[in-house]
Amino acid sequence: MTSLTQIIEDFNPSSAFDTPANWLQGRTIYGGLSAALALHAALRDAPPGLPPLKSAQIMFVGPASNALSFKTTVLRQGKSATCISVDCMAGAEVALRVMFIFAAPRPSKIQHDFHPFPAVSGPENYQSLGVVSQAPASLSNFELRFAGKSLPVTGSDHPELMAWVRHVDAVGVDPTVALLALGDSLPLAVMASFTEFAPISSMTWTLDMAQPLSAGEWFLLRSASQRAGEGYSFQTMEIWNEQGKLVLSGSQTVAFFV
Repeated sequence: MTSLTQIIEDFNPSSAFDTPANWLQGRTIYGGLSAALALHAALRDAPPGLPPLKSAQIMFVGPASNALSFKTTVLRQGKSATCISVDCMAGAEVALRVMFIFAAPRPSKIQHDFHPFPAVSGPENYQSLGVVSQAPASLSNFELRFAGKSLPVTGSDHPELMAWVRHVDAVGVDPTVALLALGDSLPLAVMASFTEFAPISSMTWTLDMAQPLSAGEWFLLRSASQRAGEGYSFQTMEIWNEQGKLVLSGSQTVAFFV
């Protein structure tokens, strides 16, 4: 089993990267890992004085797992914000395209937060997810403890999933890179309405970082399908740290085949 720590230590964006078997999601690289590697490539090739990550727009263009390389382009470096694009290439084909915006915090008279911490207890009060034969191999890299009312593939009329999640091993990894690798680990929310397992795939992932991130162990992930039909679902996503502070909010467009 190859850990995130080992992957980041050996990763070279311009060299062919073959996805370890335990990081596959079906026939392709787990989306959270590809996004995390794209961020690691951006940080590695960024100009000096790069501010914290503020926002990202991620497109999962096509399935890919082997001979991946990452091409970074600095689109603009301004006084307070820097925009960097990263393409993950599978041979000559684009498999992933990401636009990162890094922005420095500045004083502001306006402050509000309409994302209250959910009414759940700490991770120590929930049981870890056991072995699920239909689960993707990539799930083995995380410990999940479901804390919400719904579970995947239970025919629920409340398509929301919530769980405390932590890495099995992300020692020494940049906290923001580790968060992106973890941020897509929760099963897609529409799966709570499934009555049997069926193919499903993320198409896009848009995210915003609520504050400069510090390292943490457990994070509370929440995904909720806002609408579903004609083979697609739109879901919102939030991540809080153990101190109850929102660290990431976002959304995904999802394709499902049931």
